[in-house]
Amino acid sequence: MIDPDAGGPLDEDAFLLAALRQGDEDAFAALIDRFHASMLRVARSYVATREAAEDVVQETWLGVINGLDRFEGRSSLKTWIFRILVNRAMTRGEREARSRPFSSLEPLDLLEPQGVEPAVDPSRFNTHGRWAGYWASPPSAIALPEDHVVTAEAGARLLSAIDALPPNQRLVITLRDVQGLSAAEVCDLLQVSDANQRVLLHRARSRARAALESYLDERVGRP
Repeated sequence: MIDPDAGGPLDEDAFLLAALRQGDEDAFAALIDRFHASMLRVARSYVATREAAEDVVQETWLGVINGLDRFEGRSSLKTWIFRILVNRAMTRGEREARSRPFSSLEPLDLLEPQGVEPAVDPSRFNTHGRWAGYWASPPSAIALPEDHVVTAEAGARLLSAIDALPPNQRLVITLRDVQGLSAAEVCDLLQVSDANQRVLLHRARSRARAALESYLDERVGRP
């Protein structure tokens, strides 16, 4: 393993890239640990089965290995990896679509259809009187005493909620909130407008928060 202090200060990407180019197996294993689960979620947004998503991720890792010497650092290493992933997932998804009956296909437009359910259940707002439009049932506070929150359980519940999201919401929240890409990076990666990205992210965050609220209510025994 390369000593990060040996050659002077290097940013994280440069240090990791140097290790990968030297065939450092520990560095590559760390990269897989860091990104693999999110890559599966992203791939699953484009293809029909988990098995197909696994294939796409494996193809992506091969593409990363084969392309390391050509990586020029114009984007972050993470963004470059996810660009390879999205390209391969799109190609696999298009190939699957051509092989499936037309009647079985569902649209995968990044702007979801009008008329989808609101991000927050309308019944949680007052509809009459001076407090119309205000919370009737406000969100649960996320910050609770430590003895009420099991971090691993909460994280698992949140990831499970993300996995259950519609494909496009899952795609955007995984890139933005799980992997920490910027709005500009996601818009460039997915070729969508900032408005589309914001709508999808808002809906995804609302559903994920609802799942987390439910978990926290269970922990403190709320009905």
